[in-house]
Amino acid sequence: MTGSSKWDALLFDFDGVLADTERTHHVSWNAVLEPFGTQFSWDDYVKQCVGVADRVVAERLKLPEPDSVVARKQDLFRATLEANPPFLEETLALVRELTQNHRLAVVSSSYRREVEPPLLRAGILGCFELVVCGNDVERLKPAPDPYLLAARKLGVSQPLVIEDSDAGVAAGLAAGFEVLRVSGVGNVASEVRERLSAPH
Repeated sequence: MTGSSKWDALLFDFDGVLADTERTHHVSWNAVLEPFGTQFSWDDYVKQCVGVADRVVAERLKLPEPDSVVARKQDLFRATLEANPPFLEETLALVRELTQNHRLAVVSSSYRREVEPPLLRAGILGCFELVVCGNDVERLKPAPDPYLLAARKLGVSQPLVIEDSDAGVAAGLAAGFEVLRVSGVGNVASEVRERLSAPH
């Protein structure tokens, strides 16, 4: 894949784009919510939680001791990812291929301890110049802050944002950047290649 002159960096969301983690998030949330007598159906999870930080989800649910609930959810999530790596082989191949001609970063609303260890275990953390996580900004997606911070730290002005959620797309557009919304985690490699190879 040849380098593109149109974009000076590629900014990838993590959950649902680089990593096939949304089902794991869903199961982890329902496990910790069970004692409270509430559960997310898959459709409700997609509408209310995809692209939304855990602490925001907990606040919306008005849970007692939301920080404790979030900590338990994240412990379960990380343990599951350690046992079941969340990356598709074609996505790993895409990332390694892109590093030859593009500057890459990860921009996620998840915490760093949920994002960097799986990337490290998969051997691709070093492919990314920068990882921006929910810990790094005051306002999370759909606010533009995470993408603006990534662009500022990289020193770029025309990145391509690669997202899957309403919140993520809104954040990228609010930052003033072009956004590729992928149709599913299994289509990331083909859809990114298609966008990068299209005539500008």
